[in-house]
Amino acid sequence: MASIPTVVTCTSCHMFSLAFSVSGEGVTCDKCREVVRLTEKILELESRIQSLFEDSKSVRTVENILDASNVSAHSSVPVENPLQLGNFVTVRRHSRRTKHHSTVPIKVSNRFAPVSDAPTEKPAESALVIGDSIVRNVNIEAPATIVKCLPGARAPDIKSNLNVLAKTNRKFSKIVIHVGTNDVRLRQSEITKDNIKEVCELAKTMSDTVIFSGPLTAYRGDEIYSRLSSLNGWLSEWCLQNNIDFINNWKSFEGRPDLLKRDGLHPSWDGVSLLSRNLAHSLNNAKV
Repeated sequence: MASIPTVVTCTSCHMFSLAFSVSGEGVTCDKCREVVRLTEKILELESRIQSLFEDSKSVRTVENILDASNVSAHSSVPVENPLQLGNFVTVRRHSRRTKHHSTVPIKVSNRFAPVSDAPTEKPAESALVIGDSIVRNVNIEAPATIVKCLPGARAPDIKSNLNVLAKTNRKFSKIVIHVGTNDVRLRQSEITKDNIKEVCELAKTMSDTVIFSGPLTAYRGDEIYSRLSSLNGWLSEWCLQNNIDFINNWKSFEGRPDLLKRDGLHPSWDGVSLLSRNLAHSLNNAKV
């Protein structure tokens, strides 16, 4: 006997549709699923565009330095007097092999480069804040605090950067980790948890005080909101059980869409100020 379709309501747009089977969790229509997929794609593209924009600034800086180098090299070449023989003029031909350009140091970097520009006089007294694009404009007044932003980074990217520093025996007084927003998009909760555990365990070998900065509230749909909320709840319990200080940013940003940009994900300037205060307060009051 053929099954009879049932009229159901989409949990997102509340439009009616027909379905042959309905789960207890409700139904999401094809259009809403496509909207979620496109929204996630837009977030990924925005992150890539931001990275390309930052990289283009570095490229323009390098080109300006090279242009200055060429001008300096040309201006330093002495003008030689031609040898006149009768009515003829002999011109000495310059070989390309004899050209020497002045050497100008060029600093290059990429968004996933390790913290190579950190103070090296007393690294053990420096605090490190490392995270994804959420911490891009964070400004902490606490002395000797290094903020390293890795746009689009997930937990394995943070681990890779810390691993490079660990191989050089770098130590920090405190390490603050902020990651997870990009991880939850993979929809692999247990893998995300394992990756975060590995990052924190590695950080413990580099500092006696490890702090995890919890995710911000996101207004990009029910799914990402629910996943970040679940991650925040798990982090608050797991950090307490594993001697890791936890910053509950969720309480500060919950119900405050004005603290986020129009994308509903990254903090606005007011949100950045609040996040900076949360991080500074934790750094100043964390147990060493």
